[in-house]
Amino acid sequence: MQTVGQIIANNRRKLKLTQQQLAEVMNGRGIKVKHKSISAWEKDTSEPSVETFLAMCQIFEIPDVMEEYLGHNPFKQSDPASALNEEGRKKLREYLDLLLASHLYDKPAAEVIPFERRKIKLFREMASAGTGNFLDGEEYEWYEAGIEVPAEADFGVRLSGDSMEPRFVNHQVVWVHQQDTLANGEIGIFCLNGSAYCKKLQDDADGAFLISLNPQYPPMKIHDADSLKIFGRVVG
Repeated sequence: MQTVGQIIANNRRKLKLTQQQLAEVMNGRGIKVKHKSISAWEKDTSEPSVETFLAMCQIFEIPDVMEEYLGHNPFKQSDPASALNEEGRKKLREYLDLLLASHLYDKPAAEVIPFERRKIKLFREMASAGTGNFLDGEEYEWYEAGIEVPAEADFGVRLSGDSMEPRFVNHQVVWVHQQDTLANGEIGIFCLNGSAYCKKLQDDADGAFLISLNPQYPPMKIHDADSLKIFGRVVG
């Protein structure tokens, strides 16, 4: 069994691509990725979104993602022709040719539904959220979102710092569904006393806290007198 990082690293090397070159290939397909993110993925300090990983599997021409990950596909049926001798396999091919030529058993063509790209706001840095109202500010760019952006995302934020490692790394973009409440344990974008943060909400009998995933950063307790605003839930 391989990790996601090993799959990316091994297949990238098979194609003789550097991390920068792989990032350029993905950017050319409309998937905005930096080589630093690829480096973090290959080290297994963070993971790409499902959409981004599947896009890389297409680039790597991986025919069976489950088999690549587990070493085998438990749902993949064995080839019945393997039990036949050469004469039996020849007859099987002849019969298959007859079925295909008759067109009586053709599989219906799948309807290809084009994926509609959309524009979504990408805020440049969390530091721009100092006023607590960065969603109304001008420090953003329009990002043309493809399959790498979750459909429920309303905007993106480029993080600053390492407080959410290993899941999120410095300068990584997180995609956010805009909402003003969060459940205990959910990761969101907050403004606490005028400063914006990406944190996990902990709300239990001990009180409410904003939690960093990096253990080097202590929990931030939310007091009754504090000003707290929730901008949304991180969805990718």
